[in-house]
Amino acid sequence: MTDEHGPRGAILQRDKSTYAVVPRFAAAGVLDAATLRRLAEVVDNYRIPVVKITSAQRIALVGLKPGDVEAVLADLGAEPAPAVGRCVHYIQACPGKTFCRFGQQDSLGLGARLDEMLLGYGEFGHKFKIGISGCLFNCSESWLRDFGAFGKPKGWTVVVGGTSGHRPRIGNELVRDVDDETVVALAKKAADLYQELGKKAERMGWTIERVGVETFRERLLAD
Repeated sequence: MTDEHGPRGAILQRDKSTYAVVPRFAAAGVLDAATLRRLAEVVDNYRIPVVKITSAQRIALVGLKPGDVEAVLADLGAEPAPAVGRCVHYIQACPGKTFCRFGQQDSLGLGARLDEMLLGYGEFGHKFKIGISGCLFNCSESWLRDFGAFGKPKGWTVVVGGTSGHRPRIGNELVRDVDDETVVALAKKAADLYQELGKKAERMGWTIERVGVETFRERLLAD
């Protein structure tokens, strides 16, 4: 099935004739052996020329013929992950305390919860990206995401309004030392507030600057 812009969920490439697609596998870039075997078979069967690990911890299949996109997704048993448009693009998460010796909090677990809750959540003024890091090293670039959290011994620090785009912006710190449930609640409230206040083509950081940091913070933290 295709739409007026090309195959469903696919991105037209520089050659104007082939497409890239990002299948939605497990959250936060965690893959198992069965998925990897299936992926390798699909790459061979459809002679996909490029397999690229993206900055969002996902796998892009590049150079697909338009007629192959739906078949590739079906063979993988996957839907296309959001990669363009005014939506939640991804939830990044580092290994956190599950694996990393520096981890202070469970970033993989929290990232998976946010992935389930927010991917496909709705339309925003612009793209919406989330970074969850297990410690102060911020390997998931939480300060540069629309919504971010990083772990410390007593809990999470939450930041909002960051971006690494053509106008980089460090996010604003919202709260410190909060638990997983608070982060999940704040992520949903941040998404709702951005939907309410954001203008078209305006990243959350610029929405915050337009309405005022304190005003945005008060709205976000209100009961």
